[in-house]
Amino acid sequence: KEKSNNLDVKVTESELETEGKGTEEESTRESDSNILDVSSDYPREKHISIQRHLADLEKLADLKEDEKKPCPLCPEEKFKACYSHKLHRHLQNLHWKVSVAFEGYRMCICHLPCRPVKPNLIGDQTFSKMGAHYHCIICSATITRRTDMIGHINRHVNKGETESRFITVPAPKSSHEVLKESATDVQVLPNYSTPQKTDSYFNPKMKLNRQLIFCALAVLAEERKPIECLDAFGATGIMGLQWAKHLRSSVKVTINDCNENSVTMIQENCHLNKMKVKLHTKEQDYDEAMGDGGENSDTIEVTKMDANVIMHLRSFDFIHLDPFGTSVNYLDSAFRNVRNLGIVSLTSTDISSLYAKAQHVALRHYGCNIVRTEYYKELAARIVIAAVTRAAARCNKGIEVLLAVALEHFVLVVVRVLRGPSPADDSAKKIRYLIHCQWCEERIFQKEGNMVEENPYQQLPCDCHGSMPGKTAVVLGPLWSGALFNTGFLRRMLFEAVQYGLDEAQPLLKTLVCEADCTTLKHFSIHSLYDENKQEECGVYIKTPNTSAESYLVHGKRKSDEVIRNAAKRQKSENSAEHPAFYYNIHRHSIKGMNMPKLNKFLNYLSEAGYRVSRTHFDPMGVRTNAPLAQFKTILMKYSTPTYLGGQAEGPVHLPEDVKAGEQVQAAEDSKAGDTEFLEDDKSGVAAAMFTKDYPTYCGAD
Repeated sequence: KEKSNNLDVKVTESELETEGKGTEEESTRESDSNILDVSSDYPREKHISIQRHLADLEKLADLKEDEKKPCPLCPEEKFKACYSHKLHRHLQNLHWKVSVAFEGYRMCICHLPCRPVKPNLIGDQTFSKMGAHYHCIICSATITRRTDMIGHINRHVNKGETESRFITVPAPKSSHEVLKESATDVQVLPNYSTPQKTDSYFNPKMKLNRQLIFCALAVLAEERKPIECLDAFGATGIMGLQWAKHLRSSVKVTINDCNENSVTMIQENCHLNKMKVKLHTKEQDYDEAMGDGGENSDTIEVTKMDANVIMHLRSFDFIHLDPFGTSVNYLDSAFRNVRNLGIVSLTSTDISSLYAKAQHVALRHYGCNIVRTEYYKELAARIVIAAVTRAAARCNKGIEVLLAVALEHFVLVVVRVLRGPSPADDSAKKIRYLIHCQWCEERIFQKEGNMVEENPYQQLPCDCHGSMPGKTAVVLGPLWSGALFNTGFLRRMLFEAVQYGLDEAQPLLKTLVCEADCTTLKHFSIHSLYDENKQEECGVYIKTPNTSAESYLVHGKRKSDEVIRNAAKRQKSENSAEHPAFYYNIHRHSIKGMNMPKLNKFLNYLSEAGYRVSRTHFDPMGVRTNAPLAQFKTILMKYSTPTYLGGQAEGPVHLPEDVKAGEQVQAAEDSKAGDTEFLEDDKSGVAAAMFTKDYPTYCGAD
């Protein structure tokens, strides 16, 4: 016998009756099957150990109550013939329960002499000991262990090999699966959820991300028509298909991917959604097609080239980058040819480095020093924006951040491009370092200037460095220190989400609008979506339902002096009302032994004290406010109740006289000097003692 791990043996009922000739018939069939493997038209049968139901396995044994029958999957010397009730238990317990399931079939364990056994020290026991094994339904392999068989099947699935070679069917079943999202159908492979092992990666969890990008593109499409947009990493082409299917003649969609299988999948999905395809696979063909302007609105351009190459070859109004991992390798190409007042959106999925789990990777990719903080998600968004700002500045372009979202699986940043060295300089000045106190979680951006300070700890509002031994603060960054949201753009995105029925994006957009204005949700009004004061962005007047005039500027032309002055006035007014940077987690700063108030009630308490306050999408228990941390903790302790008074209603707690004096400080007069005086007055008080007692519990927490 020849020893091999890939034996293709067909066991029939006639072989069971004539066991003496089994060895000769196996070798004959094995040689015949190897010859017939060349012909794909040859119908092949599945092995008898592969069945759909237990009843099908019992039919092979032909169970009868008055006759003894042998097991069809065991040799005579291993399991002797017996009556039906005993054989039924044998098939169920020994073969069926340890089977491996795949697409409705069960690969039962087989004890027949299909697989050669390694010779033992005693040669007489070689033929009496038969090796138990499984027959693969996809290939001709025989696997001994069940766990190895499961791994073997999973490897077939990851490679896209799911069609069985041994099941005779009239028409082979297609291995593609059709998924539907936002009235768009896409074909995907069965392994679409493993990005490193498939050419058509499709993540259903990123549906919210795709809806946000669609809303941003829809807002841009209202400003100027038609716009040329690029999905640089198409994969299945789901995002570009949604753009073309819903926005129609307002956009000219180009879907690119460097993988040939993905390009084929994109073409099939375009035909599935009744879209015409214009394919470009070479740079020369692409250069020749650039002059053709008369294209059908239902035509989608599909290109097969590197993302950096296509962004160097042609200018776009809207570019979306969604690579696997970080997108810093494509930022220079994206900002090189993007049109003035265009939009660049990028999705970063390297959350292990951005969320400070792999700090050395963040230093390598983004050039930032970070640590794990309570506001780590906003820190990740500011890291990405800083990298975008530097890439745009190298191309003499500035940015205006329209949207920054950091959720569980991704970080999404949407920016508007402002051409010219002056906007580039203004944007670059907003990249600064952050001083973070590891003891009390206080934070502040470093002051502008090149002079080295003798004691940088003086910039922090807290007094932890003076009262605690050792170094208590770290320098993080460089980070983006400007605003993360544009209220007018977010309101129009919410309008587009309502118009196109994007239900999942609407609650998040409402939260973002409140966060951009730093107000609570109860003050949010749907009627203020198109406030006239919010219609001007980057010096461009946007056409909305309340304004009948078209945009005063044509993309590609330089702005006039009057428009530049209007943009400067708008930026000055927006900077004065900019939302506070970062947020506080109410659980992180709760008082030990005290029941803190409800989050919505605590927001009202902060608002009544004269501070701006809102919730944040970065953290469900986060509070974005301009109140100093000392005042934040004072108000939190004031309205907390002791744990042992669980039945007591929520209300103010009687504080010592020194704490009451600290509360009387006006919110408008809060400054660094006032905060330090407040802390010095409270050192001997009960409240300060409780604060310092709780600080070590937050020092090493993630």
